[in-house]
Formats: sequence, structure tokens, C-alpha cells
Amino acid sequence: MVWVPLRTTRTDRRAPLRAPAPRCTTMSLEWLMDWSWSLDGLRDFIATGIQSFRDCDATALTAVACLLVLFVWYCYHVGREQPRAYATVNALMQSAEANGVQNGYVYCHSPECVRCTHHDGLNQKLYHNLQEYAKRYSWSGMGRIHKGIREQGRYLNSRPSIQKPEVFFLPDLPTMPYFSRDAQKHDVELLERNFQTILCEFETLYKAFSNCSLPQGWKMNSTPSGEWFTFYLVNQGMCVPRNCRRCPRTYRLLGSLRTCIGNNVFGNACISVLSPGTVIAEHYGPTNIRIRCHLGLKTPSNCELVVGGEPQCWAEGRCLLFDDSFLHTAFHEGPPEEGPRVVFMVDLWHPNVAAAERQALDFIFAPGR
Repeated sequence: MVWVPLRTTRTDRRAPLRAPAPRCTTMSLEWLMDWSWSLDGLRDFIATGIQSFRDCDATALTAVACLLVLFVWYCYHVGREQPRAYATVNALMQSAEANGVQNGYVYCHSPECVRCTHHDGLNQKLYHNLQEYAKRYSWSGMGRIHKGIREQGRYLNSRPSIQKPEVFFLPDLPTMPYFSRDAQKHDVELLERNFQTILCEFETLYKAFSNCSLPQGWKMNSTPSGEWFTFYLVNQGMCVPRNCRRCPRTYRLLGSLRTCIGNNVFGNACISVLSPGTVIAEHYGPTNIRIRCHLGLKTPSNCELVVGGEPQCWAEGRCLLFDDSFLHTAFHEGPPEEGPRVVFMVDLWHPNVAAAERQALDFIFAPGR
């Protein structure tokens, strides 16, 4: 648009010439202040912009064209972004069936799972993961983990039969079948203070057993005799969303624990139920980097846990800490009228695993790595 001076009188020439604001500029300012991000607003904005094109000069047209190019580039950039490595509970719920969730329980189908598959390349894989972690962060404090991975075969093969973790052994950790309550005092006291909360949510869940043999979300484990059921909130470092939503207060409680293992395949949290007459076969846990905590919810008579040949009894509202890399078994020989033995089980870090080692082990043994 070109300004053409008007013929004016002499007195008119003394006043400065001021051009009225272009219509397109005024309209753009109004839209920037009042426009709402809606389909109707977008439609009206485009229609108004087209009308403005007819009245505006080349500068305004260029500005609008640049904005359109930036918008197209933004849409293209967002579309090319890779999905994030984490997901919300709702997202996990929507993809549950696609990821092999059966009966509310996540089953492992991956041949690469370090807990379920033993193969010759495991040590090389662990060492590769350690190197990747050290490159991203630091080798500081990794001496014991490095030593453990380098000589893993020797450690596992030379361990006495009373303690023989099946997957990973971290050397130079104090070994004992049972730990005192002071080993993880904060978390033990927190769990015991919330005993009634956890018990109430279990009792609500357990009512479903009157309607069917195996309610949704429960898993039946193989035993020499009797029945052993588990209801997982966290299984091998991954939450089971459907189950967590049915025990919301218990699940939130896990987030308040300072030493709960929740980010690697060795971390679990579940309700464990033994019916009368049940015996769990002797077995070893996968690693010695954790201690397993049992909070007694229902503890009938003649129920025992035997770890490393030492028997212990559960007590309602009290925590029992043990190292499940020792050979261990459990049984319920009480009368049927006393009902099942029920504990809330959660895996905590071994108190002698340093903070830097925990971070590295979470990286090395991350679910799906």
C-alpha cells in the first residue's frame, strides 16, 4: 500500500500526516487477545485472515505466511517424537491385554528376562549395561558391582547350598537368614502403622473368593500340596494397574517407603495367601541385594517360615525381614477353621547396598532391559 499526499491548504501542511492503522493489524491484535483455542475460533480466524489478505500489504501477508509455516513445522516435529519411556496407570490399563496381561497379572513372555531365563550371555549383557550406566553417569562406587558381574559365575557356583541366588550375587554383603527390624526401621514402622488399612483392603478383595475359584487379579502358584495365591501390586518392577486400583491406599503406601525396590526386576509387592494344608517347596530367590519383608495380616497357628534352616513364625501387625536368597520354605499346617495365612510382602533394599549402587542396579536390571 502506497501513501499519496493530499492537496491541502498551507495551514494543513503544518500538521503531521498520520495514517490510520491498517485493518489487518487491528484485527490481528483483537484476535491475539480474544481468540480461544477451539475449532470454531480457528475457523473464524482463518476466514478473517483470508478477508484481511485482501486489505493488507505485503508485510502482513508475509507475517501470516511465516506463522503458518511455523505451525506446520510444529505439527511435523510433534508427530516425529518418540514415545516417552514411562506411562501413566491409565495408559498401562489400556494396553494391558496387548502386553500379555492375563487375569490382571503380568506374565513374562520375553526370552531376555533375567529372572526367568538363564543363558550364557547373561554376564556379558549385565556388563554391557554397567558400561552404559558408567558412560552416562560415573564409575564411582561401582567397584563391587563390577567385581560381582566379572566373577558372577564363580560366585554362584561356589556358594554354599544354604545361600545360592539364582540370577545375581553382589559380593561383600553381610549374609544372614533373618534381619532385625532396625535394618529398615522407617519402612517397618510405616507398614506396621498402616496394618489396618492393608488388612481392610485385603478383606474386600478376599470376599470375591466366595463367588469363584480364582477371582480376577489373583495368581495361583504351584505347590506340592494345598493352595498358594498371590495378588501383585508390583511384579518384577512393574505395577499391575488393575490390581493397584483395587488397593489404592496400599499402593500409595508403597510410594512412602524409603527402601522399596520398585524400579528393577527384583522388586515386588503383593498379598500372599496360604490355605490350610499348604506347603511351599524349598527354593532360592534371585538375588541377595534385597531383603523381603512380610507384614502379617492373618496368622493362624502352626504356620512357619523356614529360612536357612531357621524357623520363624509370623505375627499379625508385625514385620518379618529375611534374605530370600537363602534356601527357604513356608507352610500352613493349621486347622481349616482358622482360615488362611495372609501376609503383605514387599521387597526392600539390603541395608548395605549403597545409594550409588542402588541407582546403578536399577539401571542394569530395569524391566525390559
